[in-house]
Amino acid sequence: MSSLENIREILGDDAEYYLDHTSKKIRKDRLQIPGPEVVQSFQDSDRNPQVLRSLAQLYNHGNLGGTGYINILPIDQGIEHSAIFSFYKNQDYFDPENIVKLAIEAGCNGVASTFGVLARHSRKYAHKIPFIVKINHNELLTYPNKYDQIPYGSVKEAWNMGAVAVGATIYFGSQESSRQIQEIAKAFEEAHSLGMATILWCYTRNSGFKIDNDDYHASADLTGQANHLGVTIKADIIKQKLPTNNFGYEKINFGKYNEEMYEALTTDHPIDLCRLQVANCYMGKIGLINSGGGSKGESDVKEAVRTAVINKRAGGSGLIMGRKAFQRPLKEGVDILNKVQQVYLEKGITIA
Repeated sequence: MSSLENIREILGDDAEYYLDHTSKKIRKDRLQIPGPEVVQSFQDSDRNPQVLRSLAQLYNHGNLGGTGYINILPIDQGIEHSAIFSFYKNQDYFDPENIVKLAIEAGCNGVASTFGVLARHSRKYAHKIPFIVKINHNELLTYPNKYDQIPYGSVKEAWNMGAVAVGATIYFGSQESSRQIQEIAKAFEEAHSLGMATILWCYTRNSGFKIDNDDYHASADLTGQANHLGVTIKADIIKQKLPTNNFGYEKINFGKYNEEMYEALTTDHPIDLCRLQVANCYMGKIGLINSGGGSKGESDVKEAVRTAVINKRAGGSGLIMGRKAFQRPLKEGVDILNKVQQVYLEKGITIA
C-alpha cells in the first residue's frame, strides 16, 4: 500500500473532503509555499547569519529535513497541565531524558521543552537534535487558578545550553497580554542578537470569547489576528491551534469587522479556515505550525493525520504534537509522529 493510500485509509470516509478540496477565496498562488529554500527566504530580512544557521539546523534535521516542513515534539505540559496529570499514562516521561529520546527516535526536527528538562541533558543531546527552550509558562498550582505566562529563565540561559531557538506563549486578549507582548518582543530581540530562532505560541485567552455554549478562542478570525500580532514581534515560526469555527469578531461583537471580509476570505471548510491563519502569517512567509491537540485514545491517529493534511493543504509549515505521542508507549508514540511526517513527505498531497 502506498503512503497516499494509507493516508486515505486513515481518513476513511472523510478522505475526499480533505484531499480533494480547492481553496478559491485566498488562492494558493498568493502564498509562499514551504519548500527547501525556506531559510533563503529570510535572506532579505534583518535576521543575522547566525539566526539563518539556527533556522537551517531546525529545518534540515530529522525525517522532514530539507523539505521546508517541520515536526516538533513539545513537552512542557509538566508545568502547563501539572506533571502527574500529564505523565500518569506513561511514567517514563517524568524522566526528562526520555523526552529527548522520543524526539530523536521519531525523527523530529526538534524538541521543545522547559529549561529544566533540556538543561539536565544538554551536554549529551544538544548537538544531536535541535533544542527549543520554552522560556515562559502558565502554572496550575496558584489557587484560585490564574492564566498568565511568566518568564522562567533568561534567553542567555537558553543560549548557554546550546539551544537553536527559544519558544514563548502570549495569551492575546488577556488582561496581561500587553505586558507579555512587551516581554516577548524584547526576548525575541535578544534571541535574534544571539543567533537563535524564535517560535511563538499565539493563543487567545479571554472569558468574553465564550458566549453561552459557543467558544471562539479557536475561531479563524481571532487566531488569525493573534498570528498577525505574533509575526509583528518577529516570530520566525508561529504555533497556533487549528481553527474550529469563525466569526469570532461578529459573534462577540468587538473589534473591526463586516460581513464582506468573511465572504471575501473564507468558507466553512477547515482548510479555508486554516488558510486564513496562514494569510495572517504574511501569506506564509512566516511558517505556521498547528498543534496536535490532546490525546483522546483510539481516534488520535486519524485526528493527527487530519490536522496535518489540513495544515499542509492550507499552506502551513508543519505540526507540533506532544500529548498524542508521549501519553502512550514509545513505539506507538514514534509511529503516530511518523504518520504525521508521512503527510508532509507525500507529494500527492498538494496545496489546496
